[in-house]
Amino acid sequence: MLIKAKDLKGYKLSAMDGEIGSVKEFYFDDKFWTIRYLVVDTGSWLAGRVVLISPYAVTSVDKENRLISVDLTKRQIEESPSPDTDKPVSKQFEDSYYSYYNWPTYWSGPFAWGSFYSASDAREHWNRLRQAAAESDHDLRSTRDVTGHFIQATDGEIGHVEDFVVDAERWAIRYLVVATRNWWPGKLVLISPSWIDRIDWLESKVFVGLTRDSVKTSPPYSEAALLERDYESLLHEHYGREGYWNEEPVAVDQSY
Repeated sequence: MLIKAKDLKGYKLSAMDGEIGSVKEFYFDDKFWTIRYLVVDTGSWLAGRVVLISPYAVTSVDKENRLISVDLTKRQIEESPSPDTDKPVSKQFEDSYYSYYNWPTYWSGPFAWGSFYSASDAREHWNRLRQAAAESDHDLRSTRDVTGHFIQATDGEIGHVEDFVVDAERWAIRYLVVATRNWWPGKLVLISPSWIDRIDWLESKVFVGLTRDSVKTSPPYSEAALLERDYESLLHEHYGREGYWNEEPVAVDQSY
C-alpha cells in the first residue's frame, strides 16, 4: 500500500486502550530510506512532549478511516523515553528507547530492520532476537526538513523534493515526489532512493544518476497511477532499473 507522506500526516493513532494523537511527520534513515519513527502530535494529552512511535509497534494502517493502530498502551507510551524537543534523534535516545520496549535494534544487521527486511517480520521474532547493538553511523532525517531539497541530475537541476511515497506495509520510502516547476512547470515526477548517487546535506542537494531528458520522458505521474504496479514497472523499465519488488532479500532468522 503506497501512500504519500503528506497524506499520512493527520492519521489518528490508536493505542490498545484509546487514541493517542495524530501523525505529525516522520524520521527516516538515509541508508535504507526506511521510516524509523512516526512523530506524534498528542494534543493536550502529553503537551510539550515529543512522542515517537516505531513501525515495530504498528499493527495496521486503515486508509479508509485514516487510522493507524499500535499494540502499545497509553501508559507504555507515556513512560517511554522522549527525545529533546526540536533536536536530532541521538544514538543515546535510540539505545534507551529500544531497551525500554525490549525490541531488537534496526542497526544490528544487514537489512533495513537489522536481521529482517521489514518491521512486521522482525516483530514476530523480537522476543528471540537479543543481540548487542553494533556501532553504526546511521543518520535520521526528518521528512519535514528534507522537503525542499534540490534534485540534481547528471546534467543540471530538475526540481526539489515535494513529498515522499511511503510503503505503509514495509515502512520504506519508495519514491521522492519531485516538483519540477522551475524547469518543467506544473509537473511532478518520481525518483527512487535507489537511483540516488549521493546527498550533500550541507547544500540541501540530492544527486541522481539520471539525465534531465530521461526524467522529462518518464511515464507521467498521477495519484491514480501510483496505485498500479503496472505504472511502477513502466517507470523502472524506462530507467532500466530493477523493481524493488524483485530485490527483496530473504530474512535471516537468528532466533534461538
